[in-house]
Amino acid sequence: MDMSFWTASIGAEAAQNKLNIVSNNLANVNNNGFKTKNPEFAELVNYNLNGPREERTDLQAGAGAIVNQAPTNFSTSSITNTERKMDYALTGDNEFFLVQDQETGEQTLTRTGHFHAGQRADGSYVLMTDSNKIVLNTDRQPVVMNMDKVSDDGEGEPAEGQTIGVYTVPYPSRLLNTGDNEFQVRDGDANNQITAVQNPAIMQGVLEQSNVDVAREMVNTIEAQRAFSYTLRMVTTSDEIAETINSLR
Repeated sequence: MDMSFWTASIGAEAAQNKLNIVSNNLANVNNNGFKTKNPEFAELVNYNLNGPREERTDLQAGAGAIVNQAPTNFSTSSITNTERKMDYALTGDNEFFLVQDQETGEQTLTRTGHFHAGQRADGSYVLMTDSNKIVLNTDRQPVVMNMDKVSDDGEGEPAEGQTIGVYTVPYPSRLLNTGDNEFQVRDGDANNQITAVQNPAIMQGVLEQSNVDVAREMVNTIEAQRAFSYTLRMVTTSDEIAETINSLR
């Protein structure tokens, strides 16, 4: 009887975790460059009472499942026209802009191409993100702006010879989400180094929308809610059986 309570509680937790992931996807449906996460489940240990684990019999028992991981889907999404010179979009899958934190120097990857010309302490202008991180060029240096063509509203043009860098990694699914639609390589992941993309396709005056499929996420929401309800019903049923057994003693 204890196993039934355990399996039900694990199932409820897995359904709740899936619902949390789906809710986050829906909450970011209007955020440019946002990439959805897809929950993947893993079966917990099960055993066969009358044979090998792989053998299919009527005497199998298990301990439920958990959300094993939630990899990010880095596929390209639809493009919306903004007619703003400082907006950029990437058209290739698993490609990113490389940005750098001004204080820590930490470099992260992003698909969000809503940039502006920002002024640094030395008075120079460089290309920056909404969170004032510096956009890097093909040499992993700040994209320097033409100071003569920077307007008060942050519009401008990169200086001559400055090209926005586009980068990729061999295993995008292993990237760590740091928030604000930004990702970084996990510490110690030597086989997943950032490399430049040769001859990338960058569109100007447009932004990539999120790749959230609202219809699919609503279906996932219903599935998670029903799974959560069924597992709680299992707990109730197990509790009723336990009370009946105890009353007969």
